[in-house]
Amino acid sequence: MLADRDVERWDGDPGHADIVDFLRAVGEVDAVGHRVVHGGSRFTSATQLDDDVVAALEKLTPLAPLHQPRALAGIRATATLLPGVPAVACFDTAFHASLPPAARTYALPAEWNRRFGLRRFGFHGLSHAWVVRRAAELLARPPQDLRLVSAHLGAGASLCAVAGGRSVATTMGFTPLEGLVMATRSGDVDPGLLLWLQQQGHTVDDLADALERRSGLAGLSGTSGDMRDLLAGVDAGHPDARLAYDVWLHRLRAGVAGMAAAMGGVDALAFTGGIGEHAGRARADACAGLAFLGLAVDETANATATADGVVGGAVVVVTAREDVQIATEVRVALSSS
Repeated sequence: MLADRDVERWDGDPGHADIVDFLRAVGEVDAVGHRVVHGGSRFTSATQLDDDVVAALEKLTPLAPLHQPRALAGIRATATLLPGVPAVACFDTAFHASLPPAARTYALPAEWNRRFGLRRFGFHGLSHAWVVRRAAELLARPPQDLRLVSAHLGAGASLCAVAGGRSVATTMGFTPLEGLVMATRSGDVDPGLLLWLQQQGHTVDDLADALERRSGLAGLSGTSGDMRDLLAGVDAGHPDARLAYDVWLHRLRAGVAGMAAAMGGVDALAFTGGIGEHAGRARADACAGLAFLGLAVDETANATATADGVVGGAVVVVTAREDVQIATEVRVALSSS
């Protein structure tokens, strides 16, 4: 069975009352699945954890500084609380291991790419993998027959073009900074602009902090970066909030069109993540600029959607269920080990 309880604001302490109570309520545990954002080039499928694997994941921390430390804290805590219970790392990058060379390769010196393993890794793979399965069910079509754009929109955001059930293009890259505008992350920025800022005296650490934590919707609008706060600002007539929302929409529409181009067309668009699932206004505004791709929402269906469902002829909403995807991958990993 799957646990159906969340532990909010856990700080990684294995002695934290909430996590201890959680495990007590769950009862006997057969296996633990961990969501790990960055698997690098080495980990392209769910992998049972041991000391060597954990050490390799620690080395990837600079590539996902907001996420990797939290995952490692969870790995260490459950190892302490559940000694002897097999644990499996499930990677957000693994789904994108299928990216073709043209989609994953940066136009950098080839020697750099070979020496440092530079490539677009992509993220939110656990979410995108679940979306493919669930969207196909909602549309009553086999995943292999769909050209699907999966839009994971939340504090972090990315798009994935899925053709024949496989990732063929995505917006995030070497790190989760690339791509769409996010709550506090910048998304795409001209690298020349960053070089210029360094020439003006900004350090690497300052730029990293700004790009990860002080940019995106929050940086542009002066709000928390939460879409609910942003839309409240838009409705109140705040120009910075309006601009931030328009930038977010512009990048999102352009990204969806780019994903469609990577597949030679699109059969469906799936929204997931906190914004994708709950912000009907944002879905409608995004699709308002995508009619040329045959993507449009039904006003009533979109406004009343509360769970998985079709909200337009080619538009669906899918509840994010990385937990189900992780459970599936854990079973596969342990059955083959």
